[in-house]
Amino acid sequence: MKVLVTGGAGYIGGTVAGLLAEKGHQAVAFDNLSHGRRDLLSPGVEFVHGELADRAAIESLFIAAKNQGQPFEGVLHFAALIEAGESMVHPEAFFRNNTASTLSLLEAILAHGPRRMVFSSTAAVYGEPETVPIKEDARLLPTNAYGESKLLVEHMLGWMNRIHGLRYASLRYFNVAGAPEGPAGIIRGEAHDPESHLIPLVLDVALGRRKSIRIYGDDYPSPDGTCVRDYIHVSDLADAHLLALDALENHERLILNLGNGQGFSVQQVIESARRVTGHPIPVEMHPRRAGDPAVLVASSKLAMSELGWAPHYTKLDEIIRTAWVWHQKRYAQ
Repeated sequence: MKVLVTGGAGYIGGTVAGLLAEKGHQAVAFDNLSHGRRDLLSPGVEFVHGELADRAAIESLFIAAKNQGQPFEGVLHFAALIEAGESMVHPEAFFRNNTASTLSLLEAILAHGPRRMVFSSTAAVYGEPETVPIKEDARLLPTNAYGESKLLVEHMLGWMNRIHGLRYASLRYFNVAGAPEGPAGIIRGEAHDPESHLIPLVLDVALGRRKSIRIYGDDYPSPDGTCVRDYIHVSDLADAHLLALDALENHERLILNLGNGQGFSVQQVIESARRVTGHPIPVEMHPRRAGDPAVLVASSKLAMSELGWAPHYTKLDEIIRTAWVWHQKRYAQ
């Protein structure tokens, strides 16, 4: 099977492209390298440099593949800006990159591409949850431009399905973590510039790159007073994307949450990192940040029943262990 992976040189997209190649598929990673790393692509993954907004460039890929007798059979769409905080400073960039550029991709798919697409959405489409764990039929009311930019894409996909018959899966998830363990070992992990995600920040402290980790609020209605979040290992997430692509053979559309099945507090993440790294990891306490819900955990029961999927990395120490291996390797170079 030949599959186009947009954002295929990034953390999640690159992991999925690598899994496709590992399973004997033809993976083509399409990326502008604004946040991706071409040097971290797995062996067997073809790379094409380009902009998602360039409809003609994507159409040319589809046309060339057909002319060669190897048409694309699906699209896995990851290319997006992901920082929710930044989206509240520069919302226009998120609507341009995440929403408008996806429309260009959809137009290219409708003109010359395959009729199956898996969209990397986000549980941020729900906003402040009314009940936890969050189910797929929960109210959709994003609290930031990032979530809104993804929700608009989900709306577009719904109409493309109704009018043009485009089969799609929209996968919603919160925090992705860890590093994939494959035949070649761990070759990529989670890293952002600037870094804002909890696990990489905590591991930076263990590596001596930061003096301490900040906790924003310890008076939330949670067991230890710190925020609780859902963490899913990137390899489990990759498995779900491939299963969703296969499931579109028999489903017109799928809207599914993906998660670990349990939440972990900020304090639990820090304590786990202390166990894994053997580092004390000093903490700085700060007041709550505006807009941080106490608990965000998504129910994955529907994905389990529809896809036959279940996460393998259910223990926080295991997730952080793989991330720690990657971080040590990354900064030893």
